[in-house]
Amino acid sequence: MAQHFLLSAASRTLSLKAIYKGGEDAAYATFCEMRWPETDGEAICPKCGCCDTYKITTRRKFKCKACAHQFSVTSGTIFASRKMDFVDLLAAICIMVNAAKGVSMVQLSRDLDCQYKTAFVLAHKLREAMAQEVQTGEVLTGHVEMDGAYFGGHIRPANHVENRVDRRLKEHQTGKRRVVVVMRERKGRSLPFVAINEAEGVALAKENICRMATISVDEASHWDMLHAGWSVDRINHSLAYSDLGACTNQAESFFSRLRRRMVAGQHHHVSPQYLHQYANHAAWLEDNCRKDNGSLAFGLVANAMGAPVSRAWKGYWQRAA
Repeated sequence: MAQHFLLSAASRTLSLKAIYKGGEDAAYATFCEMRWPETDGEAICPKCGCCDTYKITTRRKFKCKACAHQFSVTSGTIFASRKMDFVDLLAAICIMVNAAKGVSMVQLSRDLDCQYKTAFVLAHKLREAMAQEVQTGEVLTGHVEMDGAYFGGHIRPANHVENRVDRRLKEHQTGKRRVVVVMRERKGRSLPFVAINEAEGVALAKENICRMATISVDEASHWDMLHAGWSVDRINHSLAYSDLGACTNQAESFFSRLRRRMVAGQHHHVSPQYLHQYANHAAWLEDNCRKDNGSLAFGLVANAMGAPVSRAWKGYWQRAA
């Protein structure tokens, strides 16, 4: 029997042992190379673009010879104002890409020996960097599978039967339930969105799916409007999971990872406010499941170095306090 790629040695090109054995200087050099790949890690002033800089080695900063602006390798990036060592940042990235089902923030804080708050914000910043690969703005082509799944809004039933209410009724809902609508190319990209109800997926399809593409959806009535713009295959899940090539199995695979393995298995509860980040995380894992972990880690570092300062997560706990 053929061996699965993830079980092979080719999938393991980076380890925590190698990161900590390399030390802080090697990790710092990696961040420099990912920030300025065009100059092989030599600093470029983010203010004026000058390539001539002084190195302030005592503080790991640079000073531009042209405009005298001082900056670091993380200035203006998603890791701006970071306090963790570079070796710990690289280790956190390695842990995130190795965790095929996601990783809880309690576990990440214990692995890195940092506060829960630090691990929580760091993980969300990394998810923002992942979203750069997922939410590219490019329309989906070929054959696209669409589906939706509801998350959150659970209401616990009362202890005594006579005190229980019908939790399906709108007046008994918490208002926090959200639906993740995913559009996934067969053997291609996954594109998730968070909406109030699954019917909003029709408008999302008009914006994100090429008119030359074909679509597979289930028998839900709101997908009927898709027939006006695309060639659509329908699959009745009460009769079969797949019928003559019509299926949404790739979309279901995404929800299996997001709902059962990540949310239920690792995080247990996900706020609707940040559900889109977990959805992008699951999409990134699905789309890159056949790449070695070293390529994933260094690619994520490059995305983080190219991402701007996070407006949602910079000073998050200070605002929340």
